[in-house]
Amino acid sequence: MDRNLALEVVRVTEAAALASARFVGLGDHDGADQAATQAMRETFGSLRIRGTVVIGEGERDEAPMLYIGEELGDGGADSPAVDIAVDPLEGTNLCANGAPGALAVVAMAEHGRFLNAPDTYMEKLAVGPAIGPGVVDIRRTPTENLAAIARKKGVDVEDLTAVILDRPRHAALIAEVRAAGARIRLITDGDVGGAIATSDPDAGIDVLMGSGGAPEGVLAAAALRCMNGYMQGVLRPRNDAEVARAHLMGIPDLEHVFEIGELAAGDVMFAATGITGGFLLRGVRFLPDGAQTSSLVMRSRSGTVRHIHTRHRFTDEPNYSLSRTLF
Repeated sequence: MDRNLALEVVRVTEAAALASARFVGLGDHDGADQAATQAMRETFGSLRIRGTVVIGEGERDEAPMLYIGEELGDGGADSPAVDIAVDPLEGTNLCANGAPGALAVVAMAEHGRFLNAPDTYMEKLAVGPAIGPGVVDIRRTPTENLAAIARKKGVDVEDLTAVILDRPRHAALIAEVRAAGARIRLITDGDVGGAIATSDPDAGIDVLMGSGGAPEGVLAAAALRCMNGYMQGVLRPRNDAEVARAHLMGIPDLEHVFEIGELAAGDVMFAATGITGGFLLRGVRFLPDGAQTSSLVMRSRSGTVRHIHTRHRFTDEPNYSLSRTLF
């Protein structure tokens, strides 16, 4: 894939963030998600790709836009063929409630390199570049993994911070992590951001544990591939229908431990724009003549991680190219 494509993809996440940011704190979950989805879909049309959505808003009969199988981009004969994973509004509740951590997220890879993940739960274990395969294993207990992370980092378990979704299903996990002595950052939604935070030295997060959406697991893996992080995942279907769906999508062994390279392989590009400020990014800030956005753009082949702060000037229509500063 063309390296310049990574910088084009950020326009897609910026558009979704700007659209959904108008709904921050209004309590309108559906309105925020619809605005983000429509803006993302429209902006994809200007990209020189032949893209296919493999992680999206659902099946065609469930979602009018960004559904699994939808073709995106200009469709030119000389445009690269890519698979696309999207979450136009990662953290719908966060946006609707004005809480931190909502993101607009896109990942792209060469055809066939993303896991075709069913819409079910996935148990996840994500860590940063200092920790890798052989150090942690999702089949071990949280206590054992925390001890291994502490040994690898040369610190005490009490110095570690784990991020966990605040859900009743995680009551036993939370109790064990606290009993082991580690600190916990509970998040109400948005575990893609939590997983990425494990690989950001400024975030203060050492590990993500617990279960969340399987499609979000693929997006998190794509980001961590770019940041040299590490992740494992195991599908956790909630009912027979989800078991059947996983089998239909080519996953016969539901106890299989997916390594990061199975979730997202090959040359991966990832972009995220903050909607509300969180671990990694500032939220959208509206100004009298436009807005400011904060984004993260990464590519696995080069290991490049760019923080992009953009000033958008609005006239009759948003102008996404007024100024962009890369750090």
